[in-house]
Amino acid sequence: MTQTIGDARQKFAALLETAGRIVALTGAGISTECGVPDFRSPNSPWRRYPPIDFKDFCASPGARVEAWRRKFAMDDIYAGARPGRTHRALARLNAEGRLLAVLTQNIDGLHQGAGLPVDKLVELHGNGTYARCLACGARHELVDVRRDFEATHQAPTCSCGGMVKSATVAFGQSLDPDILRQARIAAEACDLFLVLGSSMVVQPAATLPLLARHKGAVLAIVNREPTRLDQSADLVIHDDVGTVLAAWAEAP
Repeated sequence: MTQTIGDARQKFAALLETAGRIVALTGAGISTECGVPDFRSPNSPWRRYPPIDFKDFCASPGARVEAWRRKFAMDDIYAGARPGRTHRALARLNAEGRLLAVLTQNIDGLHQGAGLPVDKLVELHGNGTYARCLACGARHELVDVRRDFEATHQAPTCSCGGMVKSATVAFGQSLDPDILRQARIAAEACDLFLVLGSSMVVQPAATLPLLARHKGAVLAIVNREPTRLDQSADLVIHDDVGTVLAAWAEAP
């Protein structure tokens, strides 16, 4: 018998209510309702302002200027974004003591905005709400970077002389091995692994749900479109993730 959306949602609710060690991997699909555009939609502004490859950023002052111009143009598009239902639902699960970690592919800072503690968040692709020096690692606040950039039209540099870059993982840039290690430890320790709003196209994030399942966790996927891991999951719901999580989005 074909499982209906209603049946799948009931099963999903039962999984959430009984799990004690939950890990969620979140993607762009949880932030679109907040006004943050995803990368692959046909009309996505990311297509007008595509990210600069890391090697080009490092090699060319002109590429660095263009990277920052595109960065600030994108920031302006979703400057008013606020945490959505999925962000709030995960913060509630954490408050209940049942969330081990959120592994996120997103760079928008909305998990923190919903109240999720930093020590429960593993940002696989970094964070776009601040910048870092590629040489010494010093943090630079975007308000300062933007003020100087708009005044000089030059790419920012650190006091140490190093290049300053948004604290995200650019195309062609390697993931931080310590961050990936934290993600793998969490995946191996959970009893329920949730994939929320991600098509599971990007590696190595796509290996984490399979690692969790190999260690005995239940794997549930909620995404509007089919994913590459649907056949490996215990439960798949093709629906809006915020709608599915809405019941957990408000304080009890």
